[in-house]
Amino acid sequence: MAATNKVKVIRPQDGYQMNFLASPADIVIGGGAAGVGKTYSLLLEALRHKDVKGFGSVIFRRTSPQIKAEGALWDTSVSIFPMAGGIPRESTLEWQFGETSKLKFSHLEYEKNIFDWQGAQIPMIGFDELTHFSKKMFFYLLTRNRSVCGVKPYVRATCNPDPDSWVAEFIQWWIDQETGFPIPEREGKIRYLIVDGDSYIWGDTQEEVIEKGWYMLQPVVERSGISPHEFIKSVTFISGSIYDNKELLTVNPAYLGNLLAQDKETQAALLNGNWKIILSDNDIYDYYAFKGCFDNTYEVDREGKYITSDIAMKGSNKFTVGYWEGNCLEDLLIMDKSKGDQVIDGINGLAKKHRVENRNITFDNDGVGQFVDGFIPGAVEFNNGAKPLPSPENPAKDKKGNPIPENYQNLKTQMYYHSGGKVDRGEIKISERVANMMYDDKMTVRQRFMQERKAIKRDKVDSDGKLRIIPKEQMKVILNNDSPDLMDMFMMRSLFDYKKRVKQSLKGKFF
Repeated sequence: MAATNKVKVIRPQDGYQMNFLASPADIVIGGGAAGVGKTYSLLLEALRHKDVKGFGSVIFRRTSPQIKAEGALWDTSVSIFPMAGGIPRESTLEWQFGETSKLKFSHLEYEKNIFDWQGAQIPMIGFDELTHFSKKMFFYLLTRNRSVCGVKPYVRATCNPDPDSWVAEFIQWWIDQETGFPIPEREGKIRYLIVDGDSYIWGDTQEEVIEKGWYMLQPVVERSGISPHEFIKSVTFISGSIYDNKELLTVNPAYLGNLLAQDKETQAALLNGNWKIILSDNDIYDYYAFKGCFDNTYEVDREGKYITSDIAMKGSNKFTVGYWEGNCLEDLLIMDKSKGDQVIDGINGLAKKHRVENRNITFDNDGVGQFVDGFIPGAVEFNNGAKPLPSPENPAKDKKGNPIPENYQNLKTQMYYHSGGKVDRGEIKISERVANMMYDDKMTVRQRFMQERKAIKRDKVDSDGKLRIIPKEQMKVILNNDSPDLMDMFMMRSLFDYKKRVKQSLKGKFF
């Protein structure tokens, strides 16, 4: 009796996965909550045309390590593609399907990497975690979305909800702007789009878009003879939740518990698929004002060059060094826990690169930061628990005429309040280059700043009426046991606003 061959079927689950793969739109953005199977769906899409000769697809992550991370794109593809006849080439992160088609995984770590794809023709482009990519990266790659194999070129992208990203603006028609949840009746509905510079021209039909955008389409159509319909992209948005992924809940039910353990804001995004920010009256940094650090178009004061550094040589904290031109954060060094010589080299390297005087360098001198003392002569030590300083403008004075410190619990609290005030007044800017850097393998610097921002909160005044912020232990609870390393570095810039006006008395040391 002949043995029965067991057949394994590769198919999407009902719900998000099926909806994502069933859409005929040119651009589909799958913005479901965590655990819905977004990466799996993206990989299944790459199999659709595997038997078409000349068909090629490229799926991008922001960095190469994200592709090879445990359980990420490459690992997941290994569990799927061999069953469809795929031959792996791990050294080049490619899959070959017979003599007909191939899939490549690649990265766009820096803005300049988009030009590595000049002249390319990519019938299917995928973006895994679209919010990690800049708007410029996405729209430039659309110009490479071309095909001569008979398959109409198209784009598929996935992401977790991120209310601070350019993607949130791009898909806002599908999202209830009051609640932050996707609008059910607009789920999967196709709209049409052309892009004019930084502006989008949307419509419910191609004809509506052509009419609205005829001013820019007319000269191109008349010169080329190409139908205006060829310049229109169809776009849709697909949402979903972990409850759509029955397989995951069966195999790893603890994953749902992990999501339930997150803070309220993270849980809203990753578990419930919410695209709205949760605000608090106790925030030192107003959400919209801080968002303006990235988005405001006007210039800020650029007088002076400064370096601020939050030092970490042990534990899970990161070593962060920021270079400031006046009130604009123009460069950033991020390292995992570092050895002492790496800390010194990191600070000195950034100082040499941007020609920053030692007296305009500050570093936290608590704990491991004391290691720096003496290695960078003239640099300013920042002691978080030191006494607050007198006001830099018209300080109050005691009976002897000595300036009275401002009414804060300590120096760190004072600098956070001062920094928050500068942000509220729109006096600080974070450059686009810095914002688009990767903080780690999960977040851009912009995303990390916006996450840390919510951990810096006012606390009740003490018995002497001094203003306070919540303890670091509470901040770490909000950040899932991480420290606000970027915000500490950011806050320290305020020290030099005081230093400009306060007479030093300790041989170059401020405290």
